[in-house]
Amino acid sequence: MIIKWVSEEAEKYKAEDEKQRDKVSSKNSLESYAFNMKATVEDEKLQGKINDEDKQKILDKCNEIINWLDKNQTAEKEEFEHQQKELEKVCNPIITKLYQSAGGMPGGMPGGFPGGGAPPSGGASSGPTIEEVD
Repeated sequence: MIIKWVSEEAEKYKAEDEKQRDKVSSKNSLESYAFNMKATVEDEKLQGKINDEDKQKILDKCNEIINWLDKNQTAEKEEFEHQQKELEKVCNPIITKLYQSAGGMPGGMPGGFPGGGAPPSGGASSGPTIEEVD
């Protein structure tokens, strides 16, 4: 009887737990993105590579988002996702422009830039050799 009751209780709260997990994940993603973008444009390696106006746009939006997060800890998943999209609308064009003009991102960038850098060189002979073993 108790096992059945515990099982029913677990099922009852499963959807609620998943919703809470998704909400926390969205919040963490937004917070991480905001702090990473802020750290990226403040990186000394970018001095002279990003103009002050673009840098300030990103910093202002990141600070706005961080302040919003402080005041909206209990916001819903969709609100966190909306805020992230708004931040990305500001950051992505600037970071893309920076990436294109610099010919690749400088090393040590927080969060990196997925897909950045030159493609691997070499032909079919480069890379590990894989042998099938029975």
